[in-house]
Amino acid sequence: MAVVIGINSGSSFDGVDAVAIEIDIAEDGHPTKPRFIAGASYDWPAEVAVRVLAAFENEVSLFEMTRLNYEAGAVYADAATALMRDLNLTGEDVAVIGFDGQTIYQEPPVHARLDEGRAIGRVARWHEGIFGAGMQIGEPSVVAVEADTYVVTQFRPADHALGGTGAPLMQYLDFVAFRDIGPVLTLNIGGIANCQLADADRSKMMAFDTGPGNVMIDHAMSRLEGKSYDADGALARTGTVIEPLLEELKNHPYFARPVPRSAWRLDFGSKYADAKIDEYSEHSSADLVATFTQFSAIAISRSIQDHVPNLDQMQALIASGGGVRNGYLMERLAAHLPASLRLTTSDEFGIPAPFKEAIKFGTLAFANLNDLANNIPAASGASKFTVLGKRVTPPRAAKGI
Repeated sequence: MAVVIGINSGSSFDGVDAVAIEIDIAEDGHPTKPRFIAGASYDWPAEVAVRVLAAFENEVSLFEMTRLNYEAGAVYADAATALMRDLNLTGEDVAVIGFDGQTIYQEPPVHARLDEGRAIGRVARWHEGIFGAGMQIGEPSVVAVEADTYVVTQFRPADHALGGTGAPLMQYLDFVAFRDIGPVLTLNIGGIANCQLADADRSKMMAFDTGPGNVMIDHAMSRLEGKSYDADGALARTGTVIEPLLEELKNHPYFARPVPRSAWRLDFGSKYADAKIDEYSEHSSADLVATFTQFSAIAISRSIQDHVPNLDQMQALIASGGGVRNGYLMERLAAHLPASLRLTTSDEFGIPAPFKEAIKFGTLAFANLNDLANNIPAASGASKFTVLGKRVTPPRAAKGI
């Protein structure tokens, strides 16, 4: 049984989560369901966070981004080593640390042109904007040096190279955790929300971003109330949905994209939210946050009902991520889902909902360390199985010294 650390800082950018899990290889050759040991959340240093937020808006120069990449790596190193100290773990005790890095930019593939992209040549695939691309920061060598153990990071590029979306990435953990009880429908509510259909037969799996999770809610709270989030949906609960605004939001062109699909802040981020807040500035903060909360719930439910086959055969939707702590969002989501679909959380299945994304990266890294295919082509649109992630060797493992 291996001890693995997973780290996550997602699209909501509300902190860095670190977990320790135990995991092994099962008799079928795939990882066992990870067992949660401990987890903790850490704040981004304010002087780093302000530059990451600027990077989201493309307001950081290439030179500044270079240094920011190393600073983010140091933030992840601090999170990993803090958790290791708490658990009395050394680098030799930890098999691997997995994290994706902070996504700064994400560009989905043009699915209708993938065959064209494969035919016109490698460079043209990205020059013409046909294949997906993205940037995640957090220099893994800093983490490998400071924690003195193996690090696996940047899981999306290999999927992009195969024509896949590179997002979401939750589907591999769902295969590992639920392959014995599938098919199972799961939902992760971070800044962006995503849905996965997990099955022991990976060719039957699917995954797609449903649209906004917390991203618009959090931005409205920050701008209008000076708070980082709407705790338990308390403000939204006092507001009234602005129906004309809700209709505009429901007509966002994102929902016309075919699955598999991925969303990012360019779709539902600060610029989009600010434009709507300005357009409806005569309304109260409570009304605006209530509308954004309702929109997230509708976007999730609509995407699931539009794209999940045989939905009437699914009995539960297993939710995770920071959004499950927003009680009002969960209430509105339950109200919009089909009555036959019970909304629950991954805690019921032994995976703490707030830490599932960090557990995901630990599981992906463990698979990489064992050269196991950890993508799901049927879910991402990639042309074949591969090993996601870039591995960094720690100083203690260097030979020939």
